[in-house]
Amino acid sequence: MSTISRRNLLRLGAIAATSTVVGLPATSKTRTEGPAESPWQTRSYRWIQVAFTEDDPGNYDPEFWLRYFQEIRAQGACLSAGGAIAFYPTDVPFHHRSSYLGTHDSFGEMVRGCRRLGMAVIGRVDPHSINEEAFAAHPQWVARLADGSPMRHWADPSRYVTCAHGPYNFEFMPRVIREIVERYRVDAIFGNRWDGHTVCHCASCQRLFREAAGFAIPETMDPSDQVRRAYMVWENEHLFSLVDMWTATIRKSQPSGFFMPGSSSRPQPRMEFDPRRLAAIAFLTVDRQGRAGNTPAWINGRNAKVHRAFMGTKPVANIFSIGLEEVFRWKDSVQSPAEIRLWLAEGIAQGFRPWLCKFNAKPFDKRWMPVVADVYQWHATNQRYLTPGANLARVAIVVSNQTAAFYDRRQQNAEADGAQFGYYQALIESRIPFEIVDDHFLEAGSLARFRVLILPNIAALSDAQCSQLAEYVHLGGRIIATHETSLYDEWGVQRPDFGLSELFGCSYAGRTDKNVRNSYLATQPGHALTRGLEDTPRIIGATGYVAVKPHAGDAISALTLIPSYPDLPMESVYPRETATRISMAYCRDVGRGRVVYLPMDIDRCFWQVMNPDHLLVLRNAVEWAADEAAFVSVSGQGILDIACWQQHDCITIHLVNLTNPMLLKGPFRELIQMGPYRVRLTLPPDVAVKKVHSLATGSELATSLRDRELTVEVPSILLHEVLVIDC
Repeated sequence: MSTISRRNLLRLGAIAATSTVVGLPATSKTRTEGPAESPWQTRSYRWIQVAFTEDDPGNYDPEFWLRYFQEIRAQGACLSAGGAIAFYPTDVPFHHRSSYLGTHDSFGEMVRGCRRLGMAVIGRVDPHSINEEAFAAHPQWVARLADGSPMRHWADPSRYVTCAHGPYNFEFMPRVIREIVERYRVDAIFGNRWDGHTVCHCASCQRLFREAAGFAIPETMDPSDQVRRAYMVWENEHLFSLVDMWTATIRKSQPSGFFMPGSSSRPQPRMEFDPRRLAAIAFLTVDRQGRAGNTPAWINGRNAKVHRAFMGTKPVANIFSIGLEEVFRWKDSVQSPAEIRLWLAEGIAQGFRPWLCKFNAKPFDKRWMPVVADVYQWHATNQRYLTPGANLARVAIVVSNQTAAFYDRRQQNAEADGAQFGYYQALIESRIPFEIVDDHFLEAGSLARFRVLILPNIAALSDAQCSQLAEYVHLGGRIIATHETSLYDEWGVQRPDFGLSELFGCSYAGRTDKNVRNSYLATQPGHALTRGLEDTPRIIGATGYVAVKPHAGDAISALTLIPSYPDLPMESVYPRETATRISMAYCRDVGRGRVVYLPMDIDRCFWQVMNPDHLLVLRNAVEWAADEAAFVSVSGQGILDIACWQQHDCITIHLVNLTNPMLLKGPFRELIQMGPYRVRLTLPPDVAVKKVHSLATGSELATSLRDRELTVEVPSILLHEVLVIDC
């Protein structure tokens, strides 16, 4: 079989000849910021989307929606225009008009109504399926399975799934988009399910991939296969070329317009979109509409941080639903008021702009409407304080698309996010404000504002990324790394040693033990890492250990391994070794910085079992590494998510009360008031406090100031408190 080199894989990043409109060069080191003037997307903070169903035309009340838009003070609307079904009188052949459209122009009447209200308008297209008539005339538009058969729609067998890479998207959809923009002068086009739903084996895809990479479309889904990797790179580049092409089509009629790619919805393994390319888009939406199953209450705040990590100060909106539709797709359901409020509070606190999505313009259950109106109206009243400025967090968690694509999926890890979620939960419980850093932005300028970087099993790192992290530490930064961090390169290929071995102070000893049962960690008193554990000689261990060899020989460690021993029969449950010198914590000063390396999956284990001793270790690691007083602290009971922002004339501290029995599995049934709280903030230099007030109550708060430390008394928090420090 032919092989493909890493260099050739990288070259595939340049195969899309049309990729020139919104794409950043692959070597770009900075994120594009918005222009000096204020375009529509930066002025529009509250959004609503009405996703028509085919039977809506003639059967819904447009004035009902326009009145509601005005009531909630929405500044932008996303309206269904075309693609799978046209909701306007299209002239494009095989662009199926709604069977109920008749003489109506449902899209047009809503556009005109929104313009009267002074709203920005985005046209929504959904190009992922066609009907029998279109398939009969253009069978080349449809995705093909490996056996060559056309792909029927999984939910509606009367329709076919389109190919994202072929003539449907590259020839037919530009005609649809051009017609919508020319007729209605919309500000942008939003694409839903635009990027395909399967590995397509149609003639067009086979030809395009062979011309680009020299291979047939791979049968395997294993990302460790070199041809599969080549396909993943090609697929992403080809889809980015589609984004560029559709943007170019829009700008022929609307020079300030652009295409907004909706989030991917496909389940199979593939490389996530390069955030450096997404960062070039002027306005991004995140289609994470609610939580289901064992999903933590803070997940929408994390979604915001992940996307702000590459979008910077550009607007990012969260598409949220008011229904229970994440898993079993109850599209016309209504979520509990407390859960809707929680979802919005987490997103707003961490920088999202709210974007309500309502499926079906004929609402059956309207219980959600006053809840959304209340939050949106509060948001509008306090908009100047809710616009993110500079985030003051000194700690950040690193996220890695390449680790998710090439390591987690190759490991077939059912809890690929376990390490990430474990450390995230630990920081929430520790009340440590923190941000997220994308591993595409590890250059010194991006990291300079952070004192501590956390790498929760960021296994796949390139040599260049390892060098950037080493430079960060030697210049005074601090890192905390767990488990197999840097043991693999950017393609998920295992190295003989850690890429960060010099920082860790140890080398890989050739073995990683998984699914370990009944192991423990002996605690060494007197070390910052074991603070709070003075009364216990050992705590539970992890479930995965990396065998390492210290560079400096055996040294006294804060944590040492007590190896696994039988957990049955009961007569056999005793340790065979009561003490070892196998270090499970490497805490070192390196250059001007500090490093903590924990050669185990303690963060993932914490996410699984929520052991409070693990929480102490993870918290202590951050505090030892930082070696500085926290700039903000909050005393009082309960679980709070904290975000601190500085604008030119104020500092805002968001406190989201997550104290709830449904913290880790929604939905919230009720909100539980907590308090009182005492918030202490070390003021930045040259900041003079004029007054401190609450956005939750509208009242001024009791404060005291001593040696640049501001203390604020907060009587109680129901859900979302925002302390405004006017300067």
